[in-house]
Amino acid sequence: MRLDAIEVITLFVDDIGDAKAFYQKVFASEIIFQDEVSAVLKFSGVMINLLAATQAPELVEPLGVAAPGSGARAMFTIKVDDVDAVCVQLGSLGVSLLNGPIDRPWGRRTAAFADPSGHAWEVAQELR
Repeated sequence: MRLDAIEVITLFVDDIGDAKAFYQKVFASEIIFQDEVSAVLKFSGVMINLLAATQAPELVEPLGVAAPGSGARAMFTIKVDDVDAVCVQLGSLGVSLLNGPIDRPWGRRTAAFADPSGHAWEVAQELR
């Protein structure tokens, strides 16, 4: 059995409208399904399901759903050719960086930002 084909990542969000607007603005991704509590966006090889946090408990029980603002629990990294140029573009969209751009000791230049519900995203380029 192989578990290496990620199809969908579900993010529990606090406000579905804010989350949907953020993802459409920042990633310009296509919405392939939406209803009152969710929106599924198509990325290159994976789908991101934005799901209202109020709907999440039944999906993860007996685990609980982390409270808003309790801190980052995951980071999603997108490989880019030019982190600095992407950061300028993010800034023009009104997205504030959490950190970076910074050269990391593992050979990457990175910068991080968060969506309205606090999910951390990173853009990274290989340093040559």
